[in-house]
Amino acid sequence: MIVGQGSFKYRVDAHWGRVDRAKIPVENCHGLAIDSKGRVVMMTDEPRNNIVIYSRDGKVLDTFSTHMPGGHSVKIVNENGEDFMYLVDSGWIRNRLWDGHSTEAWDSPFNRVVAQSGFIAKLDMAGRLIFSIGHPQTYGAYRPDQPFRPTDIAISDKGDMYVTDGYGSDYLLQYDSQGRYIRHWGGHDNIDANYNLSNTHGIGIDKRTNTPELIVSSRGAQCLKRFTLSGEYLGTIDANGAYIGGPIFKGEHFYAPVCWSHIDGKNQDDSGFISVFDKDNRVVANIGGTPPEYVNGVLQPMQTTWDVFNHCHGLCVDDDGNLYVGQWNANQSYPMKLERL
Repeated sequence: MIVGQGSFKYRVDAHWGRVDRAKIPVENCHGLAIDSKGRVVMMTDEPRNNIVIYSRDGKVLDTFSTHMPGGHSVKIVNENGEDFMYLVDSGWIRNRLWDGHSTEAWDSPFNRVVAQSGFIAKLDMAGRLIFSIGHPQTYGAYRPDQPFRPTDIAISDKGDMYVTDGYGSDYLLQYDSQGRYIRHWGGHDNIDANYNLSNTHGIGIDKRTNTPELIVSSRGAQCLKRFTLSGEYLGTIDANGAYIGGPIFKGEHFYAPVCWSHIDGKNQDDSGFISVFDKDNRVVANIGGTPPEYVNGVLQPMQTTWDVFNHCHGLCVDDDGNLYVGQWNANQSYPMKLERL
């Protein structure tokens, strides 16, 4: 199958990451990143093997557990010649009191998956823990009754960490390289609505200009928002019709996974795709989605073509422009490769 539009066309290899489920099970392939050796590192919420490391040709090189039942995101950073992984656990756990049938009753104590507090961890590439960061109430940034269920992380050149609390209180939190709290912003009901975030699911640092900035998904609002590294609002990037995740940068473009399309007034099941944005933050292609269209400068609603993806979530790009895609709620499927044509 060939998917995409214009200069962003790909051949789908749906078998690329498939392995023996009895040996290396997965639940959701939530996060993907590429290390300095060119290996593809995948984060899952399967406690028996939270981390699965692939070669570029899909061979499994290593697996290990990080004891993160809500494993959700992975970012790889090279620090003084050594790679480190930053992991995010969003707090979802399999419920030992599951009633045997409820799967989407999120507020029920008997649902298959229930929420607890999440955390962030820095590890070396062998899986040894260096430090972790827990609930912001421990340093006075949150009240004890405010949920903390982080979803993604970005790391600046000086080591500051930016964390989206997309399943908790929708704040964006900034820490220094030692994990010390600096500030937070976002959330809901701000006097200036530009600072509001809704299910803020992903984050990246845009270095395409001389002044780096944050691009942050406000997934529930079908848009991404731009902030300075100290939290000042810069602008909004429309993603009309797409419940969109955070950006993955490659050259002048960035790619963003879409978990659902907004159709008939709601987010529809199995309706994900991938949007490609240019240097002006305009959509130039939708992989597995309808071609983008602007009318008088306004992006028209985008949606899935229903033929490739369930719910796009994890995403990374190699040096040849090939994409590796992991999915949420996709029948425990393994990541696929999209070969750039």
